[in-house]
Amino acid sequence: MTIEQALKQRSDSKCELCASDSNLTVHAVAASPDSSAGNCVLLCETCHSQIENPEIADTNHWRCLNDSMWSQVPAVQVLAYRHLTRLTDKTDWAQDLVEMMYMEDDVKEWADKGLVDDNAEKPRDVNGVELKKGDDVTIIKDLPIKGSNNVIKQGTVVRGISLSDDPKLVSGKASGQSMYIIAEYCRKK
Repeated sequence: MTIEQALKQRSDSKCELCASDSNLTVHAVAASPDSSAGNCVLLCETCHSQIENPEIADTNHWRCLNDSMWSQVPAVQVLAYRHLTRLTDKTDWAQDLVEMMYMEDDVKEWADKGLVDDNAEKPRDVNGVELKKGDDVTIIKDLPIKGSNNVIKQGTVVRGISLSDDPKLVSGKASGQSMYIIAEYCRKK
């Protein structure tokens, strides 16, 4: 039985957060011990897109967490807890639900581990847009290359950037050389 089949059987072919039955996809919960069905949830397109892009979240949609937070499935509890925690800045009802929620110690540890990753500082371009692996960026000003007399000219396009451990830096190839570039001197294409 595939993970998707197991999740459909577990959830009666409904989104495990809002109970919608349209456009369902498998979502692996971040920071999970493995990618088995026990660490994945079945989500509708609305829930999945809002989890992947929290900046477009519709707070009224997430009132469904009032029911799903009581699920017996640890992965569903973890997602509900994380999303309610993110909503506490925007709404009072989310804070009330977080305070009522109960999870086993190991499940709570898993949920908190994923929140730390989500709140980590992220590389942002000159306009404050988050940069992600594989993005193409344009250099916004002439940058001297450390250790040489060469300069990366304004307007140079760096394709398929990679992220580094330092959120202020991205790496990519410019003028045929691999190098680190300060993220705030880039503009996402």
